[in-house]
Amino acid sequence: MSELNRQNRIIEILGKRPFLTVRDLQGQLGVSAATIRRDIDKLDQTGKAQKVYGGIAVLDGSASPGRHAARPYDENRDLAVEAKQAIAEDAATLVRDGDSIIIHGGSTCFYLGTRLAHRNVRLYTNSMPLVAFLSDRGSCSLTVAGGELHREPGIIHPTAPAPPFYASKFFLGAQGISRDGLLESHPLLVRTIIDLSANADQVVVLADSRKFAIRARSVALPLSRVGVLITDDGLSDRDAKMLENAGISIRVVSLAPDTV
Repeated sequence: MSELNRQNRIIEILGKRPFLTVRDLQGQLGVSAATIRRDIDKLDQTGKAQKVYGGIAVLDGSASPGRHAARPYDENRDLAVEAKQAIAEDAATLVRDGDSIIIHGGSTCFYLGTRLAHRNVRLYTNSMPLVAFLSDRGSCSLTVAGGELHREPGIIHPTAPAPPFYASKFFLGAQGISRDGLLESHPLLVRTIIDLSANADQVVVLADSRKFAIRARSVALPLSRVGVLITDDGLSDRDAKMLENAGISIRVVSLAPDTV
């Protein structure tokens, strides 16, 4: 397949999925990661798509709202791992001994929870993977959401009102981020995020820079409810300005050049 045909094929695939990883494209096109990255650079330079952390995305405004479904937890866990771990490491510095915190489901939040396993904190979570980890390898005070287990998206959803757990910080991720707010496709996540945010003084969002290119179906929280957002250095100037205009404190972690 020629370079031009390969790049046209990438644009065709982006018409169905607004974000593609390098690994996705290797599987679709049967070429090396280096070749895919060169194609991504060319498409970004010519303005046909935009290069984002770990892959390529449609240009802002090109994605059709509601068409992008959330990836399965096991698949999402393996994307942008270096960025997620660096973001989680930075987020852990915001937690002080004695704090009461809420950690939502999601892979970046899972990495945060593992870093707090032996800290002197009170931790509430609805994350099934994090509960399993902390029950085996943690010593922090742990309160678990009670209710129905949903293996996708990997959370425990309360069937009755949640226990009266009030936190200084609520840490969560997002499927996508836009000027409208934090975006999610799964209605269960939207409901849970709204409910848990009501029990926290500050909302802290952990989101690698890919998330700014993803448009999902529903707004879970407006940007005005977010106090801090931690991301990686793939954040564009335009998206940084959007966050600043919303009054959000931005923390950016640096990544090695060869991980982007």
